[in-house]
Amino acid sequence: MSLFETYKLNGLELRNRIVMAPMTTWSGNSDGTISEAELAYYKIRSEGCGMVITATTYLDPYGKGFKGQFYAGDDQMLPSLSKLASAIKSGGAKAILQVFHAGRKSSVEDMPDGNTRSASDVPGNRTGENVPVPMTKEEINSLLDSFYDATLRAQKAGFDGIEIHGANTYLIQQFFSPHANIRTDEWGGSLEKRARLPLAIVKATLKAKEDIGDDAFIVGYRFSPEENHTPGITLEDTEYLVNRLCETDLDYLHISLGDFRQESLRGEPVNVLNRVLEMIKNRKPLIGVGSVFCIEDAQALMEDGVDLVALGRQLLVDPKTVEKWSRGERANLYYRPDDEALMIPKALNDVIIRNHGWLPMEDEESPV
Repeated sequence: MSLFETYKLNGLELRNRIVMAPMTTWSGNSDGTISEAELAYYKIRSEGCGMVITATTYLDPYGKGFKGQFYAGDDQMLPSLSKLASAIKSGGAKAILQVFHAGRKSSVEDMPDGNTRSASDVPGNRTGENVPVPMTKEEINSLLDSFYDATLRAQKAGFDGIEIHGANTYLIQQFFSPHANIRTDEWGGSLEKRARLPLAIVKATLKAKEDIGDDAFIVGYRFSPEENHTPGITLEDTEYLVNRLCETDLDYLHISLGDFRQESLRGEPVNVLNRVLEMIKNRKPLIGVGSVFCIEDAQALMEDGVDLVALGRQLLVDPKTVEKWSRGERANLYYRPDDEALMIPKALNDVIIRNHGWLPMEDEESPV
């Protein structure tokens, strides 16, 4: 099995098995539209990958997670979204729009009433985090409608599919987490009830796909397999969710890991990726990710058993990584913040420079 062989995903042929991972850019326009800098950033990185998953986009004002985040919650955004889909597809990659709600990780300054929303009134673990307002049943129903509508909107805009962002401690994960969700109604409490919102969002999204009538339209789901606090999501919890997700008509699952080699956050001597692959049992394709900086990393990830390999930080360092690998060449391994050829939007470049250690710089030790 080669990284560079074609791959059929729900009837769509990807030219290779390499995916651009979703990464926040902080670079959208103030009105929620895509900036020209973002279009250039995606276009150059789409020229080698088989599929590109966008930075996550929010669907209602309470779901915004970042400054400079683009918006997909209104038909007025269709021209902007269409530009993004076209930029990605012009490079030959399939285009997937990732959608989410930030929940308690939103900034109170961005909230219409100054209050974030979550499953319960439990703040996050970081010092000084706000206390969110528990979502009402009416707000939950509106949330489900927003995912349904966003799926229709993504297809109209020309995207090949949509990815539900159920990972990285945002709202969908908050509802699944015993840390964030202490509700006593039908949306929380037991493991089964905590899984209800993720599954309801999947159901709403798949209903939209059915109503579109495009069988080739892709619907994926991203998840984080563990939380490192107690109470928190365990691998046993994730096994329940994965089994339920595999019972649906989702087209793929996408694990979120900082390093594909990592062991359990709870001290168990078990490789998390391998454990998740055991849960899936080949019932759904899995996208693997996490500290893939060289072709040997990508090949090792494939050998572990994933179907597709996602590159994140490496595509920031060198947008031509995939093309170079396919020619048997080495890609650049160090980030050059002043290199305009990288097509990194200024806001993203500023974040990279401020967060020392996130990307390897030229004066630092190689990551491989």
